[in-house]
Amino acid sequence: MTLETSGTLAATRRVAVIGAPLDLGQGRRGVDMGPSAVRVAGLGRRLADLGYEVADFGNVAVAQAESLPDVGPAEAKYLPEIAASCTRLGDLVTQALTDGRMPLVLGGDHSIAAGTVAGVSRFFRDRHQKIGLLWIDAHADMNTPQSSPSGNVHGMPLACCIGVGPDELTRIFGFAPKVDAAHVALVGIRDLDELERRTVRDSGVRAFTMRDIDERGMRGVMDEAIRIVTSGTAGFHLSVDMDFVDPQYAPGVGTPVRGGATYREAHLAMEVACDSGRILSIEVVEVNPVIDEVNRTADLAVELILSAMGKKIL
Repeated sequence: MTLETSGTLAATRRVAVIGAPLDLGQGRRGVDMGPSAVRVAGLGRRLADLGYEVADFGNVAVAQAESLPDVGPAEAKYLPEIAASCTRLGDLVTQALTDGRMPLVLGGDHSIAAGTVAGVSRFFRDRHQKIGLLWIDAHADMNTPQSSPSGNVHGMPLACCIGVGPDELTRIFGFAPKVDAAHVALVGIRDLDELERRTVRDSGVRAFTMRDIDERGMRGVMDEAIRIVTSGTAGFHLSVDMDFVDPQYAPGVGTPVRGGATYREAHLAMEVACDSGRILSIEVVEVNPVIDEVNRTADLAVELILSAMGKKIL
């Protein structure tokens, strides 16, 4: 059985690893080395030990900031270059799904999600199916060029996925939205820009803050989130920003924020997602080896991927 016939992670043991070493979406450099750090942490070997057939598709071509004459529009820096990389990434993601492989995308900053989700959405749209989106992050990533205080595109991709934002990202492959807002769950947020709060509240996306996790527990939040992203969909794309985890456990991330998930809470979130049997694709982003400690954040990223893909204690 392949993804083509069932659309779920449980239906395939074939994985396509795709690197997206893009760092143009944020101000702090270093996340372009994230895919290499995660590979060095033994991703391929450890997936193979779980019984997966792993094909590494290499890295998507991305522009380097040093080679560009300027940042482009101040309200959405490097937008043309980011859009071009996301389009190339989307093509690779669609190719992987067509080949019956589950895409596993390694970032890079979170702006790459506009490409990953575009590729997954196109594949299932061509089969008259919708997808859900489970976005696990310290930030909402729902700014627009008009609301962003920094103009950094890594703060905009979730908005783009639901059709809000610049056409260069919202209309990759010629259609928008890539995901209906009613099929999106945002888990773990704790750091939002002032104007962004209004966008989140008005968007139709179901947002679960760290207070929700504190009060209801990770299991309760994840159960509801899974219901949202699987109701009426072929399954869901899992997008994990490593800054979701508290910096105590994941110091090497693009934008660290105190008060995040503990080590066990992060694993439980991945385990519950896996138990659903409805994961279509996964991406893990914002690993920054420049500020990491002996690659421990990349190693944790691999551990979380393994939990999302079926590794169990017993």
